[in-house]
Amino acid sequence: MNWRHIMQKIAVYCGASTGNEPAYADATVALGTWLAEHQLELVYGGGGVGLMGLLAQTVLDHGGVVHGIMPQNLYDRGAAHPGLTDLEIVPNMSVRKQKMLAYADGCIALPGGPGTLEEIVEAFSWARIGDNDNPCVFYDVNHYYRPIQDMFQAMVNTEFLTQADFDKLGFFDSLPKMFQFMENYEPPLIRQYTK
Repeated sequence: MNWRHIMQKIAVYCGASTGNEPAYADATVALGTWLAEHQLELVYGGGGVGLMGLLAQTVLDHGGVVHGIMPQNLYDRGAAHPGLTDLEIVPNMSVRKQKMLAYADGCIALPGGPGTLEEIVEAFSWARIGDNDNPCVFYDVNHYYRPIQDMFQAMVNTEFLTQADFDKLGFFDSLPKMFQFMENYEPPLIRQYTK
């Protein structure tokens, strides 16, 4: 089957800190540059600090388009990036996550903290029940997400996750391989329940 996932907007989840290794910032710049050069619009949390701010600024500096979606409470604390293409203020984090998924054609997790992990795992979880048709991938910089990959493999080994569904979740340290996976992605088969 010659099937390609059409991508125009990419949701990226990442840290509001930069982490303690230069590789995280380097990978963020590489991803932002890639998005802009391939005319892929960024959808992200709207922040102006950490990897979030670096990613958005990189896309903008390379002539790209950046859509920010931020909860009111974070906006009120001054967390927003000031120069985005557009910034939408929403009531809370739940609405932000829903809107990011609705706008995006694919989801990528850069290194980040609990919020980053929660958002990408939720997006993958929703894919398994038919509420997200888009690919989800981890940008595995310096093996940052290897423990998470091992955890998902443990789910397969203990039969809480099928191998077929696990194969729909990407872990990559190469941008070309990551985007090839995303372009060739087909959503998982939706589980049917019988009594």
